[in-house]
Amino acid sequence: MQLKDAIRERRSVRNFKPEPIPHEVINEIMENVRFVPTWKNTQIVRYYLVEDPALKARFDAGEFCYGFTYNANTLKRAPQVMVLAYRKGVSGHEKDGTNATPKGDDFWEAFDCGIAAQTFCLLAHEKGIGTVIQGYFDDAMIAEALNIPEGYSV
Repeated sequence: MQLKDAIRERRSVRNFKPEPIPHEVINEIMENVRFVPTWKNTQIVRYYLVEDPALKARFDAGEFCYGFTYNANTLKRAPQVMVLAYRKGVSGHEKDGTNATPKGDDFWEAFDCGIAAQTFCLLAHEKGIGTVIQGYFDDAMIAEALNIPEGYSV
């Protein structure tokens, strides 16, 4: 598959097959997504695969999506959920913590995460895996549920 074909063909998918994606396939995607560019090569993005039935049930119940049932219903149909987290206060900042550009505190973090999320989706599409990016969720609740380290956000 050529990149232009993946870009043209990739769609947000909200109906999934019930079988989980094999770890070998996920590992191959992760091996390639790690080359995503970030601000000054800060590599702020981390991925968390949700497979634990009890934790997955919390996603399915809509616990993390502010009661927006459309997202919860989509999550119910996904056998696995990949959560993207990022290290706060690094991208777009100098080593002393000051902003490197006038774009603000979280502009480059969002930029880096967007690149990472879309690249992940394109790599999954190449493997025949459907994805959807969801952005309306309680990031603090998810971070706590997944034990995401201090200084990171979902």
